[in-house]
Amino acid sequence: MVIREMDRKECLSVLAKTRWARLACARDNQPYIVPVTLVYHSPEDGEPCLYGVNIPGQKVEWMRANPMVCVEVDKVEADDLWVSVIVFGRYEELLGAQEHHPHFPARSEIAEKSGGTAPEASGHGDERMLAFQLLSTQRTWWEVGWASWKARAHDDPTEECKSIYYKIWIDRITGHEATRGDKRPSVPGSAPT
Repeated sequence: MVIREMDRKECLSVLAKTRWARLACARDNQPYIVPVTLVYHSPEDGEPCLYGVNIPGQKVEWMRANPMVCVEVDKVEADDLWVSVIVFGRYEELLGAQEHHPHFPARSEIAEKSGGTAPEASGHGDERMLAFQLLSTQRTWWEVGWASWKARAHDDPTEECKSIYYKIWIDRITGHEATRGDKRPSVPGSAPT
């Protein structure tokens, strides 16, 4: 097996093809990591980022308190054939991002509101719509949050599930790829007797 470091362009390419990721945050010296659905976006005139959606809970509270996050994505085909990418970034909540499930805007409403095209991120309202549009192309993108919400005990049974759209700014990105090679690396030292 040969392991090589990937360049930024290769890492971003992996992100562009990824749906599932692991999002890590920390609060009071305690790390917390959860699987999430994220979508990659690279505007022509801006910095690339990841968009996601959450429901209120621990992850949101922790990222509000400490916006420094880490995202890991991987694709493993075999023990000696895999790719792993890590993003060091910052959480930014798209303010006013409260939408009520299951009443997300219909695709026709998105097209109508955006003039028939994807809205550009000129403000948080437009950016929330853009995040929704990108996320909604992923099958069952909202199911994990909705199932989690339904499983919780709520004081008020009429309380609605609210969605919080957010962005992860990509501050730094690293990646490694393992490929099959003719030689296995030698282990330094000798075997114990």
